[in-house]
Amino acid sequence: MMDTAANKELILSDMTEKGTAMLGERIGSALFKGAFIALYGGLGAGKTTLTRSVAAALGISGIISPTFTIVREYRGRLPLFHFDAYRLGSADGLYDIGFDDYVAQNGVIMMEWCENVKDALPDKRLEIHISGSGAEPRRIRIAAYGAEYERLLEAIA
Repeated sequence: MMDTAANKELILSDMTEKGTAMLGERIGSALFKGAFIALYGGLGAGKTTLTRSVAAALGISGIISPTFTIVREYRGRLPLFHFDAYRLGSADGLYDIGFDDYVAQNGVIMMEWCENVKDALPDKRLEIHISGSGAEPRRIRIAAYGAEYERLLEAIA
């Protein structure tokens, strides 16, 4: 992964759980084959909530956190592979479970705790950074890396 600045960013403040879910639906409606979404935020920030609403827009229900299995697979308008890298110490652990095979399927990858596997992240991606937890409003920063992700960001703005 190259360490470059985002092409474009969108910052949303005072986001409620409902607002976060609406954002996820907009993202899910605009996703394309092979999209990679890197999710950052502490425990309880709303990463899985956001993933659930993205999945709903893809026609997928029943999303649960993949913490103990690392990845969960879902089928909808586009395949969704929901990764949780919380328990991984490096990108090697991700590759050990067949990460390349998931990428090759050209579905949507949403990955929580990306900071643990940063060397595996593609240069072109959408990053979503969520600040806050519990009942407090969230601050969400969305950063686009690559032209297709700039268009995605414009579609959801």
